[in-house]
Amino acid sequence: MREEQHPKGWNEKKTNDSWAIFKIMGEFVNGYEKLSKIGPCVSIFGSARTKPEDKYYKLTEKVAHKIVNHGYGVITGGGPGIMEAGNKGAHLGGGTSVGLNIELPFEQHDNPYIDHDKSLDFDYFFVRKVMFVKYSQGFVVMPGGFGTLDELFEAITLIQTHKIEKFPIILVGTEFWEGLFEWVKTTLLDQFNNISEKDLDLIHLVDTEDEVIDILDAFYKEYGFSPNF
Repeated sequence: MREEQHPKGWNEKKTNDSWAIFKIMGEFVNGYEKLSKIGPCVSIFGSARTKPEDKYYKLTEKVAHKIVNHGYGVITGGGPGIMEAGNKGAHLGGGTSVGLNIELPFEQHDNPYIDHDKSLDFDYFFVRKVMFVKYSQGFVVMPGGFGTLDELFEAITLIQTHKIEKFPIILVGTEFWEGLFEWVKTTLLDQFNNISEKDLDLIHLVDTEDEVIDILDAFYKEYGFSPNF
């Protein structure tokens, strides 16, 4: 007789997975209720490892400060590094400062510049990512690692496939991003034809806070504010 192939704990794991659905639903409901009341915001992404003395930390502060002065709120991942700089710039500018925090085994902890009533904690990355995309009116992407790239390419994919509304995706720091952008152009487009030429128009490369604001303002002179799906 054929022996049982699954560990004896398999059914128990399936049961736990079923109950986890309610926790996932709770994170969605809490996120939707809180973020829907905040108003138009711009999400800022970048490395948690960036130190306060780094030029991109300081530039992120300036970007966030200028964003709130132009009537947008700022959303970050709530942690240290570039996230902290984004919340700090928004806070010092007197604007809305939102943090979508997630517990990680390293790097992540709440920064002190998030509005006390706008700090949300998540256990699930995918729920947190939905919140970034649903309520952001633009992505400002500073130098970062795998998590930053994940958010960047997911946003591009969702816009490219018309699953969400188009919004500005702004890469700040030409010296950091131009190699990746050139690879996308020469390899994905020119060599393998895996994307369309118009997809490149979704991405802007800039170096200053003024350029960020110019792109955001130009876009929203033509399009209205709304949730993205």
